Amino acid sequence: MVQIGRRRLLAAAAGALSVLAVTGDAAAAVPVRRKNPKRELRGMWLATVANRDWPSRPGLTADEQKAELLAHLDTAVRRRLNAVVFQVRPTADALWPSPYEPWSQYLTGVQGKDPGWDPLGTAVEEAHKRDLELHAWFNPYRVANHTDPSRLVESHPARVHPDWVLPYGGKLYYNPGLPEVRRFVQDAMLDAVERYDIDAVHWDDYFYPYPVAGQVFADDDAYARHGGGFPDRAAWRRDNTDRLVSETAERIKAVRKKGKKVRFGISPFGVWRNATTDPLGSPTRAGVQTYDDLHADTRKWVKEGWIDYIVPQLYWNIGFEAADYAKLLPWWARTVRGTGVDLYAGEALYKAGDPAQPAAWQDPAELSRHLTLAKNFAQVRGHVFFSAKEVAADRIKAMDRVVADHYPARVRPPH
Repeated sequence: MVQIGRRRLLAAAAGALSVLAVTGDAAAAVPVRRKNPKRELRGMWLATVANRDWPSRPGLTADEQKAELLAHLDTAVRRRLNAVVFQVRPTADALWPSPYEPWSQYLTGVQGKDPGWDPLGTAVEEAHKRDLELHAWFNPYRVANHTDPSRLVESHPARVHPDWVLPYGGKLYYNPGLPEVRRFVQDAMLDAVERYDIDAVHWDDYFYPYPVAGQVFADDDAYARHGGGFPDRAAWRRDNTDRLVSETAERIKAVRKKGKKVRFGISPFGVWRNATTDPLGSPTRAGVQTYDDLHADTRKWVKEGWIDYIVPQLYWNIGFEAADYAKLLPWWARTVRGTGVDLYAGEALYKAGDPAQPAAWQDPAELSRHLTLAKNFAQVRGHVFFSAKEVAADRIKAMDRVVADHYPARVRPPH
């Protein structure tokens, strides 16, 4: 998508409010201004895939890795945040001693090699010492950022069960259409829930892969075996994703009955459907719609109450024509209203000061304006920033501005 210049803030905000009466759910919403909160989520994503945020490179010693991890947690405290969303299963691997999947190559440079310590266990313990929530971030289906199974460690489940895996877009994925895959990835993720006092299970936006022009996700065999009774393949794929979400939700509820207070949250791409596609959709013209392209009915998950919170990735500036932050935020606020599902806005801190981004993102005040706008909607209960590297480096002091304008002191998370 190509961005345009930023409109004036007041015009954009006014547009956001006017759109409430004409789009989305039939009932129009009247914004209720959120008072200065005593409790809200202030989070940051800490990405490990491809060593994006941590560790800074593979092969560091255990002490060096731990020191870098603690530095990120300390940065969160310094920024008056209260939650870290830590990526612990980036590519069908693990940042804890999992009986299901190998140690992540992003730790030692060698998949399956024991790093000599327990990153997830340490992260939970050290985060809680700092009054930070630790949300364990899992990617359900991505197996590798390449298409060569022989590069995986020999014991990898994708090599033991080659029929589980499909190449697409230069990557390997578990096939979401196989019930045995769906059960396995749940088992692998829930192992961490059973073993650690994590505060939430967190998924990102990857379900069925983002479309790649000219390529086909070759799930014909699975569709032939399991797709009976559905009007088309897209409906079957959406049902597969729905089952992953609803079954995981039930398993997390079972863990809660044992006394753990773990929650379940998902951070999808920010557009469910465009209003031009579906009258219930948002006033956007996005090139990707999660319902149609990723086979992820994110709105349904909220309405059914399968998840405890949702963090749509609202990674566009106020006034961006195809997907305006000031129009998407109220659409999501209305979507969660009355459901009991918490709404946190996913914020594109990584764009601030990036010379490849348009003018709006060169303004240190852009993100602060997002938080100001969000105060008009009582349903917005916090923000999560992508990602930890930028929270620390703060290229044009956009995070400094957010903290100065909105985070005068630390507060507790909503739950």
